[in-house]
Amino acid sequence: MYDLNLMIIFAQVVNEQSFSAAARKLNVSRSSVSKSVAKLEQALGASLLNRNTRHLSLTEVGASFFEYCTRIGYEADEAHQMIDNLNAQPRGVLKIAASVAFGTLHIAPAVGDFLRRYPELDIDMTITDKIVDLAEEGYDVAISVMSDLPQALVARKLAPIRRRLCATPAYFQEFGIPQSPEDLVKHNCLDYIHSGDRGLWRFTGPDREVAISVSGKLRINDDEALSQVVLSGFGIALLPTFIIGKDLQAKRLKSVLSEYIPTKQQVYALYLPKRNLPIKIRAFVDFLVERFGDDPYWDQE
Repeated sequence: MYDLNLMIIFAQVVNEQSFSAAARKLNVSRSSVSKSVAKLEQALGASLLNRNTRHLSLTEVGASFFEYCTRIGYEADEAHQMIDNLNAQPRGVLKIAASVAFGTLHIAPAVGDFLRRYPELDIDMTITDKIVDLAEEGYDVAISVMSDLPQALVARKLAPIRRRLCATPAYFQEFGIPQSPEDLVKHNCLDYIHSGDRGLWRFTGPDREVAISVSGKLRINDDEALSQVVLSGFGIALLPTFIIGKDLQAKRLKSVLSEYIPTKQQVYALYLPKRNLPIKIRAFVDFLVERFGDDPYWDQE
C-alpha cells in the first residue's frame, strides 16, 4: 500500500507544473514536496517526472500513474464533502413536486413539521399530477404514486398504497355485502378510470387471481371526488386508504372482501442520481420515511 498523501502531492506537482507552486498550494515547503515525490518514485521503483531547470514533464509511467493519483484526490475531496454535508444543517430552497391527492393530504401537512425541524430551509412546492422533468424544471424531489419505476431516477419508497373495496354501512344494509368478487356484478360499482382497464377490477385472493367486469352509474378520474360519492351512499368503489383511512377508522365507510387485494402501488420520493446527495434532499426524504413507513398512520386501526 503506497502512502496516499504522496500520490496526492505528486498530482498537485503535475497540475501546477512546479514544485514551488505545489508547495504554496499545499502550504508546505518546496523541499518537503520534492522529498515526497522522490519517496514515491523510490517506492514504485520508477521515475515519474523528467526534471530540468525550466520545465517538468511526465515520464510514460508517470503519465499513467498520474490518472490514478488524480482520481484518488478527487475521491478524497468527495469523501470530505460528504462528511461536511452529513454534519451540516440543510439550508437554502428545496423545490418539491407532489401528486395532487397524496401531496394535499399528506405532504402538505408534513412540510410544516419538517421546516420547524430545519429552520434554515425554505420550500417551493408544486401540487400536480403532471410528470415533471426534475433536471429540466429544476425540482429537487418529486413525490409520486406509481407501480413502474422510472429508469433514470433514484426512487426511494416512502409508504405502501393500499386500496380497499368499500361503501357506507347504509349502502351494504340496503344492497347486501358481497361474499366474493363475483358478487360485485350485482352492485353499483363506481369506477376510477385511471386504475387500469376500464370496468375491470383485478384482485389477488388467497388462492387465485380474479378479474371481474363491473358496471355502475359513475366513472371518474379523481379518487378524492370518488370518495365523496361513495360517502354519499351511492355505490361501492376501490379507494386508496391514504384518502379514506379516517373514514374507515370512524366507520363512515366499511371495507369488505379484505382477503382479496387489489393491485399494489407505492408512493416514492424520486430524485436525480448524484454522487453526493445534497443534504436538504436527504433530510427531507429521511423525514418522510420516518413519518410514513411500512405501516402508515392512515392504515392503523
